[in-house]
Amino acid sequence: MHLRKSLLPALSLVDLGRGQTCSIENLSRQLSSIDDALARNATILSADPVPLNGSYGDNKTVYAGVPTMFSTGLPELCAVQVNVTSSESSSYTFSLFLPTQWNSRLLTVGGAGTNGYINYLDMGGGSHYGFATMSTDNGHKSSPYDVEWTYQSPEKLIDWGWRAMHGSLVLAKQLVKGYYGNEVQYSYYTGCSSGGRQGLKEAQVAADSFDGMLIGAAAWWVSHEVSWTTKISKDYYPADDPKSIPPEFFPTIITQTVLEQCDEADGDKDGIISSPDSCNPEFSALSCDNASSDSSACLTPLQLDTLSKLYADYYVGSEFAYPGMELSSELGWADTIFTDVPVPFGLEFLRIAVLGDRDWPLEAYNDSVYEYVKDLPIMDNIDADQFDMSPYRDQGGKILMYHGVSDSLIARRGSSHFYEQVKTATGISHPITDWFRLFMIPGMGHCLGTAPGVDAPWYINGGGQGPAISSDTYSVPGFQDPQHDALLALMEWVEGGKAVDQIIATTWHNSTDPSSGMLKQRPLCPYPKKAVYNGVGEVNDAQSWACK
Repeated sequence: MHLRKSLLPALSLVDLGRGQTCSIENLSRQLSSIDDALARNATILSADPVPLNGSYGDNKTVYAGVPTMFSTGLPELCAVQVNVTSSESSSYTFSLFLPTQWNSRLLTVGGAGTNGYINYLDMGGGSHYGFATMSTDNGHKSSPYDVEWTYQSPEKLIDWGWRAMHGSLVLAKQLVKGYYGNEVQYSYYTGCSSGGRQGLKEAQVAADSFDGMLIGAAAWWVSHEVSWTTKISKDYYPADDPKSIPPEFFPTIITQTVLEQCDEADGDKDGIISSPDSCNPEFSALSCDNASSDSSACLTPLQLDTLSKLYADYYVGSEFAYPGMELSSELGWADTIFTDVPVPFGLEFLRIAVLGDRDWPLEAYNDSVYEYVKDLPIMDNIDADQFDMSPYRDQGGKILMYHGVSDSLIARRGSSHFYEQVKTATGISHPITDWFRLFMIPGMGHCLGTAPGVDAPWYINGGGQGPAISSDTYSVPGFQDPQHDALLALMEWVEGGKAVDQIIATTWHNSTDPSSGMLKQRPLCPYPKKAVYNGVGEVNDAQSWACK
């Protein structure tokens, strides 16, 4: 693919990296010229020239839950690794890709889960636009669901919460300037899940860090999320308890019941639930008490009660604590939430990171634990819940946020709740749509993908989406423009003032193989608008839908 010919005119590329020496000695000299404490605690670990179509990353470490962090088909660039000592007991590492042909911009990319790795894949995707790109390991090495590193390690938690991202970004901007001899003109961010939290947290820590952020399914409310996740684990486990629902029922009878009652709420019966808020499915049809029920495929009263608890929003007294599971997310439950053991980013986080007791029993969870966790001072370093983001808005910052309606890990109403809280906190004198827009993606799971049979348009070049296709994918294959690529749309908004009124999502016959041919496209609409079928056009054509 030759993306550069189809990018915005503003993305002019210049050979500012040509003639620069990609070496530890050169980068170390640049680092030593920075006169601040952060730079004095930093060390250049490596600086490696990467030729055109070369590869770079970590192809030796396998992190469960994410692809191998090894980017291929790269433009010519300099790959740099930097380590920063953040306290007597902690340090973090970040990497930079410095392309020879630079577009005068920096793109910071987030990770997933506990983010204990450098996201070379999304860094590589960004480098094809001409961005200098940066990612941090957040001060530890771990797979997304590993929380063992948190045990009695408050400094590492602070690094993960915000310090590693902030310090990495500050130094990255200075090193980019030193390498190219020019300031970064625009700073962007992209990340999903915990990567979404990272971006929001950084903008709340330092409003001038980014000019634009592409934020997906943000796990911004960690103190609440880990309690809710533990609560529903208690509601469901042990798996052999009479109240527990056989996991094979999630993608079968429960999914089918929701689909039959909710599919047509958007005006088209196509297997994609776009308006779960307009549907209240009646699950009594699944009751084993029904005379006509199939005893091998029905739910007992105890199991129906469990199902009700999974969908219900979590309240502690009158306080809203966390949104419940989403209608249409059931297909993913057995792979994300109910995998035979409680989700680590819940019970294990409470045991290891919060309580320091690996044997703390699931049965001990109650609302008082929620109250304790949310008031812990360490959570101020982690939660991205400073809703008054007017300092970010006032320096011209823009946010494009998106969330899969069928997300089985983080309910999409977490994003709409964040949006509404920010809207309230930043006042009515500045319309939120002037700088912050939220897009729901019907049928998409957590951050990316669509289940077979649902086949929903999902791809917009969000965080982690390109690597779900291949280690060298970038932009939207075949549709490399701001109408389809959310990152380009964000740039057009930040630099050209063109607000994003819709983004066209794409899927293919094989949903992760563009060579299989385009299957569907559909517009995504700024919340609270939704795409509505016009009733006459080709249903798989974006032109047959309108935002209303």
